[in-house]
Amino acid sequence: MAAKIIKCTTTDGRAIEFVDEIIGSGAMKDVYFSPDRSYVVCFFSKEKNKFYESKASLEQQKDRLKEIVGNKWQGIFNGVGGDYWKGIFCWPDGLVEYNNLLGITAPTYKKHFFFDYGSKNNDILKIKGKEKEGKWFASANNQNRFLDEREKGTWLNYLKINILISRAVRRMHAAGLAHSDLSYKNVLIDPVTGSACVIDVDGLVVPGKYPPDVVGTPDFIAPEVVMTNHLSKDDPHRNLPSIATDKHALAVLIYMYLLYRHPLRGGKIHDMNDPQKDENLGMGERALFIEHPTDHSNAVRANQLKSSQLPWADPAQISYKVTGPYLTELFNKSFIDGLHDPAKRPSANDWEIALVKTVDLIQPCQNPACSQKWYVFDNTTQPVCPFCHTPFHGKLPILNLYSARQQGNFRPDNHRLMVWTGQSIFAWHVNNMIAPNERLTPEQTKRKGYFVLHQNVWWLVNEALPDLTDVSTKTTIPIGGKIELKDGAQILLSKEDGGRLAVVQMVEA
Repeated sequence: MAAKIIKCTTTDGRAIEFVDEIIGSGAMKDVYFSPDRSYVVCFFSKEKNKFYESKASLEQQKDRLKEIVGNKWQGIFNGVGGDYWKGIFCWPDGLVEYNNLLGITAPTYKKHFFFDYGSKNNDILKIKGKEKEGKWFASANNQNRFLDEREKGTWLNYLKINILISRAVRRMHAAGLAHSDLSYKNVLIDPVTGSACVIDVDGLVVPGKYPPDVVGTPDFIAPEVVMTNHLSKDDPHRNLPSIATDKHALAVLIYMYLLYRHPLRGGKIHDMNDPQKDENLGMGERALFIEHPTDHSNAVRANQLKSSQLPWADPAQISYKVTGPYLTELFNKSFIDGLHDPAKRPSANDWEIALVKTVDLIQPCQNPACSQKWYVFDNTTQPVCPFCHTPFHGKLPILNLYSARQQGNFRPDNHRLMVWTGQSIFAWHVNNMIAPNERLTPEQTKRKGYFVLHQNVWWLVNEALPDLTDVSTKTTIPIGGKIELKDGAQILLSKEDGGRLAVVQMVEA
């Protein structure tokens, strides 16, 4: 017998329907599909939710959800880049009261966020068709033992995923919101397409106004929250989830998606007799980066690792420095300077900028069998893929970018663009006042030129750069024309404010 279809209205008067059949059940909610599956209706379960115990907490919960589906939704989705955000957030858009239960409506997840192939050995884990929860991808053990090769994606796609997550967190923080439970459970990712979507947004914290429902997911809870978790919620010394604790969770998430291991879970034991106390100390008061440059007491013990975790779980084999100079600096700020000093943690915006610059440093591996396919150029004259150890052979042009501060006076931007066949040049490479984010106009998203290796000579082909100039000969390169990339060549990309100069450096490997 077909399940019954129930009709009701949201608190702002929109008619909705759902099929009376639970399709998913989480820690707080039961989820139902709309008849056409274009949205879901999620009801907070009375058994699972303390806020049903008192009228005051129920009213407060209702107020908070009204704010999230109302003002906050309007601000983000009717503001700059509103359509862009619809792809990166699964944001609740309606509040429902039905049968004495409080609920929300939200769009369904895009198709690519469900497993196509399931797990190894005839889908032993029965995950085919299930959501691509981030935890499947964040550990070497899960990647190696369970995932079908066709679900794994490339290292470049993990960089893209991290850009999207950083961007989403930056947008939430700009709206004065903290996620409060940022983890691989609340982000869906697809390494095949390089997509990400932040989910479970109904738990958002408005600092100072609406307190958090949860303290977070183990592995992602900031040390200061772990340390004061035993205190009551009203104790002024208790640290609750906030924008500062989101910054810690974001750093952990980025580290895990690029290195498939946890930055704080090393070999140090704090209490032999009490596992819970050991966990609280290791993640709280005595938390220590496993790759700390001077204190090696929490270093990973390689002899304790399983073969399915290697080489990733052993930092001696794959160091965090393979992520390149920009991300290495932010990992140091997160897990050394800011681990116990929240004010020193990098912002989501810092991560977004560093990740974008890292994508410009990426190089395709010349080994077709390399599992990761891409790696970050390590600024040496003999580049080697850190994942499969294949050396680079050939001529490698690098564009060092400078931008004009005063007329004709160019200063380095600490930004480089690696060249490979098919690499493109975009508006944000040409002008340092343009950032590749949700504010780009359709015109700015189109490539302006591309690079090609022809008969052992590298060229930049001009598609849409009216000012492209060879500085040494003062020759303008017309649209449709090309300029050779030679060591020391200076190429003016744009004469506009913020326009850049590229100085070519050649590595012969």
